[in-house]
Amino acid sequence: MYCPNCGKEYGQKVNFCCHCGTAMFPPQPVPKKPLTLSRTDKKIAGVCGGFAEYAELDPTIVRIVWLVSSIFSGVGFIAYLIAWIVMPKGPKLEKSSATVPAASAQPAPSKQPA
Repeated sequence: MYCPNCGKEYGQKVNFCCHCGTAMFPPQPVPKKPLTLSRTDKKIAGVCGGFAEYAELDPTIVRIVWLVSSIFSGVGFIAYLIAWIVMPKGPKLEKSSATVPAASAQPAPSKQPA
């Protein structure tokens, strides 16, 4: 194994070159996730939920910041509408194979006065 920067040869696998400090195995790029409307965490259209998923934040904090910007500057409301129109919908949710138990077919007991 050779260092790509200085050409030093190593007999074993190393992460960094001892002479120049170059990473022998550069980090793999993390795939970028798209900014989409949330299908799981939405109150109105999923805009705040989508921004929260994209930025890996709590959706409640994003909603509060968006509400404060709407109240004090008025830009938040217009930005929400534009984001609602422009942002694509997120991927469809896959239904799990587990079935939800059906509700009991028996009527609930009624209370009769004594």
